[in-house]
Amino acid sequence: MANDMTPPTSAREVAAALSASSTDEAKLLIARYAEDPRKQVQHAIEVARRRVEREERERERVRTMYELQLELGGDGIVIGVDEVGRGALAGPLTVAAVCLPRDPKIRGLNDSKQLDARSRERLATTIKDVAVAVGVAHVDNKTIDRLGMTACLRMAMAQAIDDTGLAPDKVLIDGNPIGAHPRELCVVKGDARIACISAASIVAKVTRDALMVSYEAEYPEYHLANCKGYGSAEHIAAIRALGPTPLHRLSFCGNFMETPRLF
Repeated sequence: MANDMTPPTSAREVAAALSASSTDEAKLLIARYAEDPRKQVQHAIEVARRRVEREERERERVRTMYELQLELGGDGIVIGVDEVGRGALAGPLTVAAVCLPRDPKIRGLNDSKQLDARSRERLATTIKDVAVAVGVAHVDNKTIDRLGMTACLRMAMAQAIDDTGLAPDKVLIDGNPIGAHPRELCVVKGDARIACISAASIVAKVTRDALMVSYEAEYPEYHLANCKGYGSAEHIAAIRALGPTPLHRLSFCGNFMETPRLF
């Protein structure tokens, strides 16, 4: 709503203006029409007021994520790191490392598990556009079987950090100490609390999900596009009936492999 536009007058016009307004515009309209007795206007004001409150809470939530990042990481080069696929039966372990600028702040950042697929994909695109640097690393299932998850997690995190091309002053990692970098600081539930870790969780999830979806055509019986390699009932049933594919972590599938045939 431009300041030089004629203010809406009919109840319908006021309601439409409130619905289409930005947060700041909505505040002005709410103040202007607060005493308007028309029911349609008052209903539109209440809807707009609730929307403004939600948006301001979200803005404050994201602001605190960036503040904690600065508090824990300092004002140098800070990289956030997170993984996805640790508990999957098939596919790789994927780690992302992200360095974000202080501004612009990315609205909607959160633990990737708290977001739907469309929101994750939208945010992943924004993160890649805004980020100072993004690094990604995969460790395949055979390496996981050979080395174990802890060693693979440490290796993948180190590779993702290196893939950013940056020399970080601090590396903030979701979870418990892993020893992936000499300047790491691990933060429990960091993917929901710190902006750069949240960004890394989203990039890792979107990247690995796309990879698992790509395997669906090759192994349609295993429902990989839906389960992303995790132990859904359909996925486990397929392992029991058909045996593991070359994508499966044999060390994770022992309880399900009634048929030992490999593809």
